[in-house]
Amino acid sequence: MSVKQNYKTIKQDIVDTCRRVGRDPDEVTTIAVTKYVTIDRANEAINAGITELGENRSDEFLNKYQAIGQAANWHFIGTLQSRKVKDVIDNVTMVHSLDRHSLAKEINKRTNRTIPCFVQVNTSGEDSKHGLEPEEVKLFIEQLSSYSNIKVVGLMTMAPLVEDESMIRKSFRSLKELRDDIQQLNLSFAPCQHLSMGMSHDFQIAIEEGATHIRIGSKLVGQD
Repeated sequence: MSVKQNYKTIKQDIVDTCRRVGRDPDEVTTIAVTKYVTIDRANEAINAGITELGENRSDEFLNKYQAIGQAANWHFIGTLQSRKVKDVIDNVTMVHSLDRHSLAKEINKRTNRTIPCFVQVNTSGEDSKHGLEPEEVKLFIEQLSSYSNIKVVGLMTMAPLVEDESMIRKSFRSLKELRDDIQQLNLSFAPCQHLSMGMSHDFQIAIEEGATHIRIGSKLVGQD
């Protein structure tokens, strides 16, 4: 199926889900995760009206950026190695995977502009997941105050890949509660308004629980 048709279906799903819980669909930003697809497929997404693209590896990001450039807003959604920061940081719109001080230090050092960042949190408790433990997040964010080129715009998580909807919902709900706690700190460098959560298999649940940025790969652009 074409990306255009997939996008039409997903936009309707977003509208229907938002209507169910009394949200405005305009509050939800859809990021097309293009990490498994070709440059041609990524361009198809842009031509379908998608403005936000997500990549999780620096080499693949650079490959696509060289071909597509600023025709899209680029979100780095995977683990970003500190040594790769200098290669990508001035071409990304947002980083969704800030999870350690060494990375924050490198981002701050390698750019002269403010980088909107999501702090990645492991809300599922799975060893296979990256991110800070929930109890580490508040102190971690407070310690970012000296990094003038970083703004914490929100929190990001990945729910467990399970059939049990209650486990998925719990993962998202705990991120929202944590986000609300951070907002109460009234930190100028960490307004923390947003929630990056929800992928192809669980984005509707994520929207119900307050997601502002959903990261859709297989259901939107497919996989090569």
